[in-house]
Amino acid sequence: MPFRQPDSVRYFTFDSFADQPLTQMIFTRQGGVSPGELSSLNLGLTVGDDPANVAENRRIAFRAAGRPLESLSDSWLVHGADVVIYDQPRPAGQASPPKADIILTDNPDVTLFMRYADCVPLLFHDPVHKAIGLAHAGWQGTLKQVAARAVQALAERFGTRPADLWAAIGPSISPERYEVGPEVAERATAAFGADAPAVLPRFGESVHFDLWAANRLTLEGAGVRHIEVCGLCTAQNPADWFSHRGQQGRAGRFGALLALRRA
Repeated sequence: MPFRQPDSVRYFTFDSFADQPLTQMIFTRQGGVSPGELSSLNLGLTVGDDPANVAENRRIAFRAAGRPLESLSDSWLVHGADVVIYDQPRPAGQASPPKADIILTDNPDVTLFMRYADCVPLLFHDPVHKAIGLAHAGWQGTLKQVAARAVQALAERFGTRPADLWAAIGPSISPERYEVGPEVAERATAAFGADAPAVLPRFGESVHFDLWAANRLTLEGAGVRHIEVCGLCTAQNPADWFSHRGQQGRAGRFGALLALRRA
């Protein structure tokens, strides 16, 4: 399993990205300064943590990545499919980040950064046009095909061909732990049609939603051939991951970081 822990910070990296000119990390919850249920590397400002703790945790994470904190470029996640393209790092004095669930760049001075706690981190790299993207796919974003929208946006802005694109599906809630009600099941059936049985497995009498399969199918439908699914469940591994469901809504947020390295 591609976990690394050179010091107190433990993080996951994707095998398929290992030989590509990227800095890529999915930070676990280990190695920060936040207390209690938010222990310890909470990177979210909206979960009741002291902002000073979150600021220090961000410094810790970016130091571990070898990236300047001033390069942080993120978004306010709203479970949609809107796109923000960062030609330059987000200004440090900006009151709040723009609302979007997809962020893209081709600038090595930009560090893309998002936060999660059961939703799916989606990472993209176009090695031909030297562009990258991060996306956030909860059940709503998955049904809105945020993965396909990210592929489309990369093509529109950078000329990305889906066949050249490398994509990765990060740690998130597994189908075994993600029971859903009739409304979500009906919407997933409408969205996935003949593929609905593959994304709505049954465990006993309950219907579950397989976010990994749903996003993989969406990426394949968009023409992406290179897809890595890490298969790590946030709810089943509380030592490493914050989980909104696993912690009954009292979870912190772990972070995903992606940046281009200069040749």
